[in-house]
Amino acid sequence: MEIRILTGELAKAEADGLIVPILEGTPRLEGDIAAIDRDLDGAVSRLVETGDVKGKPDEVTVLHSLGKIPATWVAIIGMGKLQDVTKDRVRRAVAIAGRALRQRKAKNIATSAPGFSGVTPEEAAQAITEGSLLGLYAFRKHITKEPDFTKIKQLTVLDADTARLPVIARGYEKGRVLAEATNLARDMVNEPGNYMTPTRMAEVATELARDYRLEVNVLEREQMRELGMGALLGVSQGSAQPPKLIVLSYKGSDSGQLDIALVGKAITFDSGGISLKSAEGMGDMKGDMAGGAAVIAAMGGIARFKPKVNVVGIVPATENMPSGTAQRPGDIVTAMNGKTIEIISTDAEGRLTLADALSYANKLNAKAIIDVATLTGACRIALGDVTSGVFGNNQEWIDRVLAAATAAGERLWQMPMFDEYKEQIKSDVADMKNTGGRFGGAITAAQFLAEFAGETPWVHIDIAGPGMLEKERGYLVKGGTGVSVRTLVSLVLAVDKT
Repeated sequence: MEIRILTGELAKAEADGLIVPILEGTPRLEGDIAAIDRDLDGAVSRLVETGDVKGKPDEVTVLHSLGKIPATWVAIIGMGKLQDVTKDRVRRAVAIAGRALRQRKAKNIATSAPGFSGVTPEEAAQAITEGSLLGLYAFRKHITKEPDFTKIKQLTVLDADTARLPVIARGYEKGRVLAEATNLARDMVNEPGNYMTPTRMAEVATELARDYRLEVNVLEREQMRELGMGALLGVSQGSAQPPKLIVLSYKGSDSGQLDIALVGKAITFDSGGISLKSAEGMGDMKGDMAGGAAVIAAMGGIARFKPKVNVVGIVPATENMPSGTAQRPGDIVTAMNGKTIEIISTDAEGRLTLADALSYANKLNAKAIIDVATLTGACRIALGDVTSGVFGNNQEWIDRVLAAATAAGERLWQMPMFDEYKEQIKSDVADMKNTGGRFGGAITAAQFLAEFAGETPWVHIDIAGPGMLEKERGYLVKGGTGVSVRTLVSLVLAVDKT
């Protein structure tokens, strides 16, 4: 979708549809909506008076202009009370209103970038861009039938003040990069397992490296064996697909130090291995590489912003399949850092791949690490599909990640990491077990990962809940959401400013 930034009045915009925000409890209409109301002979104000338009968050009312203004449709979207308007609410509003106009066959739409208290015109422009590109996303690569809606090809953002256009353009550019990176992750997650194999993930990373001048190194099975990555190789040995350890590097500083390592779990299909999952819902396990997709996509976004920091993205990619060569419950493997692991369940495989990836990040002497993974059903049970769980070993680093998520409009919730939980992963025959049982499962999984992060400041984000959705919510669409991409990019940009 093309996005244009122009000078002009929204009521006079040549478009199929307009997106017009309205506040809840507003005493009188002002600005763009007042001008449109006048041109529509008071239609909007009458709807407000009768209570048919209340301005509540996400409430959308679509009016036909009957030829009284150039645009055919006017989507009035509620923003809630003025003091509650945030950048994220603007994102949601544009996504919801945009879909309503898309259902009415609009091909080009227009809106303005108003400033609310707490949301500047630049922030509004960023949110409008993200909301439109994220909310109107659709994955139709493998569908041959034409959709029942018309694709919106153009969005015009208008402002009557020419002097503000450069500010709005800055917001648009930031929003475009963040949204495009997120949609790349969505594309990867939505691909079926027979397309998005470990090899294909490595190809996507290589293409991204070529486009944005990143360095890429893809480690093959033999190289992993030389590094002692027995945990990752143990997971991969049941699959005919070769594993890949994908390493993307961005160098924005001459310091020679690696500032941040981003690590993403990438199980391109998770059958559970010998500890086979139930058939119900197993098709969704194509999305068990969402953390790896987020890291690859975030690295592309980071490279486009060009911050003065050094960042590496590490993605251990493999399938987890049952076969005559698959690892068994009861097996013992040795990770890259020398720790031995008793396999209790082959369905607790993601933490095994991350164990070697975290060890590799420490080998690179990363100053800080953050990993993203669809790691545990336990986290989804605890937090649902709204919020990701956050764990870590350094409160200052955790706080920075939480702040980055808030800035990006993504929800994280810190979970406890008390030492008592470590008791559950103690083994009688190895250094640790790969699962601590049902109770506190998300926490014991994080405690397992902590053994491989070591003393390096580290944060783990469990995106098992919001990584894929069963129905759309705001600018999050059904299927892969690309969650955590914007948080990772925002985190790196924040580090660049310190």
